[in-house]
Amino acid sequence: MAQSRPDAAPWWRSAVIYQVYVRSFADGDGDGTGDLAGVRARLPYLAELGVDALWFTPWYVSPLKDGGYDVADYRAIDPAFGTLAEAEKLIAEAGELGIRTIVDIVPNHVSDQHPWFRAAREAGPGSPERALFHFRPGRGPDGALPPNDWPSEFVGSTDPVWTRLPDGEWYLHLFTPEQPDLNWAHPAVRQEHEDILRFWFERGVAGVRIDSAALLAKDPELPDLASAPDPHPYVDRDELHDIYRSWRAVADAYDGVFVGEVWLPDAERFARYLRPDELHTAFNFSFLSCPWDAERLRTSIDTTLAEHAPVGAPATWVLCNHDVTRTVTRYGRADTGFDFATKAFGTPTDLALGTRRARAAALLSLALPGSVYLYQGEELGLPEADIPLDRIQDPMHARSGGTDPGRDGCRVPLPWGAEEPYAGFGAQAEPWLPQPEGWAAYAADRQADDPGSMLTLYRRAIALRPEFGDGPLTWLPSSDGVLAFARASGALCVVNLSDTPADLPAHTELLLFSAPLDADGRLPQDTAVWLRA
Repeated sequence: MAQSRPDAAPWWRSAVIYQVYVRSFADGDGDGTGDLAGVRARLPYLAELGVDALWFTPWYVSPLKDGGYDVADYRAIDPAFGTLAEAEKLIAEAGELGIRTIVDIVPNHVSDQHPWFRAAREAGPGSPERALFHFRPGRGPDGALPPNDWPSEFVGSTDPVWTRLPDGEWYLHLFTPEQPDLNWAHPAVRQEHEDILRFWFERGVAGVRIDSAALLAKDPELPDLASAPDPHPYVDRDELHDIYRSWRAVADAYDGVFVGEVWLPDAERFARYLRPDELHTAFNFSFLSCPWDAERLRTSIDTTLAEHAPVGAPATWVLCNHDVTRTVTRYGRADTGFDFATKAFGTPTDLALGTRRARAAALLSLALPGSVYLYQGEELGLPEADIPLDRIQDPMHARSGGTDPGRDGCRVPLPWGAEEPYAGFGAQAEPWLPQPEGWAAYAADRQADDPGSMLTLYRRAIALRPEFGDGPLTWLPSSDGVLAFARASGALCVVNLSDTPADLPAHTELLLFSAPLDADGRLPQDTAVWLRA
């Protein structure tokens, strides 16, 4: 891998990072499940796309009760995906193509099949093994009621976050019962995770994405949420910052990078995680969930940049991921924002409109200062898929009582070859999630030679992205419903979200557009353009 010049900005400040959901990326052995062999075979595709790094959602040994976010062994690859030796080869082969690797760590909880929890369950009340988790006696007659009133982190779920064992004690799990929460006040928990970080950094990974980064620390009293005074008993507690300062010391020894999943409405509290001795970056969820509205998008951009400015951290821009409705579907609906609480079956969608807006949003996000995350299939313009009820696997669906469609619709295996079995995902067995009818129309091989395809747009945009990258942004005068800004290089981005064509600012060159200009050289509705001033 080419080394950066000593005076060059760190790679992660302006990187394009591609999220790989291994189970659905590519099936190398033909068993219907994506695997590391499939990813290795597609590395040339990712290199041609032009991405700087790959972020892998958890690939560890797991019962897959929550898509791999229930980890049983952090030092081994799940056999469904491959082996540790194959992961090491993947990291090295990607590096040879100039692509770095980011792994996913889930510190809030482990699988109930993790050796620690299996030992805790067997050891009994008051044991040192149970001190690694949050075990408590119940309330009410005979301890039959949960220890407190905390709600599930799965939006819409009414299930308790406590499960009672036959010996009478209850254990805490903010997510599913198969994901017991760790006790981060215990030194062994901290030591174990620092050792896990070192394990992966020593295998060549460039960074770590931290799942549910604001949930680890709990009030030791575990008080009821309804009666708990500030601070919150388990969200964004001050103790977290000491944990991440310790992690940062580990990362710095390997020149490693962190990106945190931090959902917080308070800008000042959010920025604390990005202080120079804590996390390098954190996901920007306000932009992801923002509706397709010029004023609200500008506010989101301004707020994001203002949040990051005091600590000198780069922003991150994300349009979708493995948890949220795919962009072309979301932008084709009456409500173009995203909220877990409003997901529902049968929402009317105009995919042509959504695709047009998604193309414009791609140019908008890739022109903003900071790093950009792409979710696999985003570059193919994949829509959200309707999964037959008897094939849905996401626990969000079951835990909502069947009202939430779950997240499987954005996790359908990718289409690679239009004329191949299962659209080229794997040649033998049916994929673990069914591909919708017509999925082959989105296949990468069909789009690769189409100058008007979504894949071609992303390839061209990523190749031109050095015109933008990190650095300041200056808004330009524009009419209502139009976003226009300049970057220090002289590159301009204009996005028309109004219902009438918009005039372009003065420029010397048209670099790229999401859809052609009209006959008068103006920017049509729901279209973006890159210019050189």
